Amino acid sequence: MHVTQFETRGCLDLLNDERKDILSSMDEFIEKIQHLKGVMLGVSLSALILAPLAIIISLYLVTHPKFLLLIEQESDFGILLMVMLVVTLVTSGIWLIAGLRQFNSLNKWNNRYYNYLKKKEQLEQSISSQYDLDEE
Repeated sequence: MHVTQFETRGCLDLLNDERKDILSSMDEFIEKIQHLKGVMLGVSLSALILAPLAIIISLYLVTHPKFLLLIEQESDFGILLMVMLVVTLVTSGIWLIAGLRQFNSLNKWNNRYYNYLKKKEQLEQSISSQYDLDEE
């Protein structure tokens, strides 16, 4: 069976179109992840700023001498206030740790994303030069 150049070119065009569809879908997916990364970076930065602030204020209140007098004078309210401050300290500590881990994870993702872009560009150039495809 003899395959003409026209038939071969048609198959290559079909494969090229399928490749573009898959790659464009992957690129769209990665771009959406990049957008979410920006939102998560904002959440992470808020955790890195607000959690230490909440911890510092809570520790200041707990160690302040007038706070201890308030707890002694107002037993029910003092216990409730102490519980709230302990919950704030624990929650802020967890939030701070989660923010640090998320920030670290986002930095790693950013490095992998830029490596992906470089490798993608190199691969596209390699394929284009190997098969003499025109840049579009």
